[in-house]
Amino acid sequence: MTRPLPLLFALAALTLAIPAAAQTPAQNRLLNPNVATEQEMLALPNLNAALVRAVIAKRPYKTMLEVNAQLSPALNKEQLTQLYGRLFLPLNLNTASRDEILLIPGVGPRIAHEFEEYRPYTTIQQFRREIGKYVDQAEVARLERYVALP
Repeated sequence: MTRPLPLLFALAALTLAIPAAAQTPAQNRLLNPNVATEQEMLALPNLNAALVRAVIAKRPYKTMLEVNAQLSPALNKEQLTQLYGRLFLPLNLNTASRDEILLIPGVGPRIAHEFEEYRPYTTIQQFRREIGKYVDQAEVARLERYVALP
């Protein structure tokens, strides 16, 4: 008869089985502007009640460019960059335009080009491998938060 693992070992094994993305703190999670609640958005930097109501009224957004068009008249580039570190509509890796990719905080023309160069992406592992040629693993993980595959 085998003895059950002590609780500590069982919890450690369970933690290792959970994907890294599921272990990230809530503050690292990006809110989707199509589903975020009013209360969640009010807690974000640079958003006030009027902007939040305007975002909610225009749902659903098909692209991040639509979200940006809604917010950019009221917020400057620095405010948008800060906000997009917390609120972002995931980009389809295979169809996102260069302008959409450039909305990702910290992404410039060089990395936007690399996003486009390796299309079509068939797996997120392919994205990690290809973009990992240009940035470190921490940056790949950060960028991965902004993208999705259909």
